[in-house]
Amino acid sequence: MTLIKSISGIRGTIGGNVGDNLTPIDAVKFASAYGYWVKSQVEKDEYRVVVGRDARISGEMMQQLVMNTLVGLGIHVIDLGLSTTPTVEMAVPMEHADGGIILTASHNPKQWNALKLLNEKGEFLNGEEGAKILEIAESNTIEFADVDDLGEITVNDAYIDLHIDEILDSKWVDVEAVKAANFKVVVDAVNSTGGIAIPRLLEAMGVEVVKLYCEPNGQFPHNPEPLKEHLGDICKLVVEENADFGIVVDPDVDRLAFIDERGNMFGEEYTLVAVADYILGKEKGNTVSNLSSSRALRDVTEKHGGTYQASAVGEVNVVTLMKETQAIIGGEGNGGIIFPEFHYGRDSLVGAALFLTHLAEKKITVSQLREEYPAYFMSKNKIQLTPELDVDAILVEMEKKYANEEVSTVDGVKIDFPNNWVHLRKSNTEPIIRIYTEAKSQQEADDLADKIMMEIKAIAGI
Repeated sequence: MTLIKSISGIRGTIGGNVGDNLTPIDAVKFASAYGYWVKSQVEKDEYRVVVGRDARISGEMMQQLVMNTLVGLGIHVIDLGLSTTPTVEMAVPMEHADGGIILTASHNPKQWNALKLLNEKGEFLNGEEGAKILEIAESNTIEFADVDDLGEITVNDAYIDLHIDEILDSKWVDVEAVKAANFKVVVDAVNSTGGIAIPRLLEAMGVEVVKLYCEPNGQFPHNPEPLKEHLGDICKLVVEENADFGIVVDPDVDRLAFIDERGNMFGEEYTLVAVADYILGKEKGNTVSNLSSSRALRDVTEKHGGTYQASAVGEVNVVTLMKETQAIIGGEGNGGIIFPEFHYGRDSLVGAALFLTHLAEKKITVSQLREEYPAYFMSKNKIQLTPELDVDAILVEMEKKYANEEVSTVDGVKIDFPNNWVHLRKSNTEPIIRIYTEAKSQQEADDLADKIMMEIKAIAGI
């Protein structure tokens, strides 16, 4: 498995050969480069970096390697231990730290791990900053601290509670309305840190919680990407428990999906749509999602009198466009809610609290809420890449083939047809081409995806 170095961080599988996988040596190498970069940003007497991890099996090993590497650079570390990506993001400015590192491979299976890198605002690094760190990593010019100047590690396990307190204190979250609704909710946290954070939040809001896979031991009971084909257990349990709905999060708790009271997927694309509908109903404003996200957000935004824009895929790209357009809410169609009132990062805790408030105020079921939104259906597919495939050439050919349609090349190739669309792009996190389609029916979306994949394979000769 090739080690993947991208805008999303340093990601790879545990074990194997140095430089090909995420080995301990690679972890130290990239943590060193990040720490050296942090110190190059501003000259000061003391540097601080927040570090947390999800519950995957390799997490503790990786965190110790990373933290002690930073100590070797003379950087003080605030150790959050088991945490969530949004919690680490919020902790960085609260600690007045110079940056943060989250050890998580997000939705990837258990053999993967990664270093997600944050700046002093608790936001992901941009492409230029990431490139600089990769350059430092390959330079072998990193200077470590003398023995009298080593950093120290301070453990602080309070930040999940602080994160929840911030949410409960928000004017956008109506705890009393949620308590009055007497919700019963099933939570699938894929045996990672969402099993700590999400039940704690819900119980503080007066919700009866049924826990499914909430033991943070890193033994993922199913593929951790919150897609329909992986979520049969919670869909069944919601019905058996006569629950109001189900909540699913990925291992680092930045993606959020819902199951309705009938055991059906609400649709991860509609997580952002529903929460944006709630926020825009309170305050008029603009929204942003990425090119692979549903048209439904555009429709809901325009219904409320706002303007919608699409960015390249990648959280940092969404955040950049949100700042440029002063969007009041945004995110990604994979269930990622970015609400700047809290911080510029995808946050399932914030998303869950806002969704609960929305549902409590409307006094309807989750299936009825879903019916209020435009009906779009997506098909999400991928083609595994091999070293000999020239992906860029394939995308150029597809762009030429559909030159008479509305085509965007901001990120891969997106072809907008009158009643549907297809987005083709190389993944930032896996060696694959992603093929996303959306249409007015599932059959139409699937058929379009099949057609496009056949065309790609014909061009590639596979």
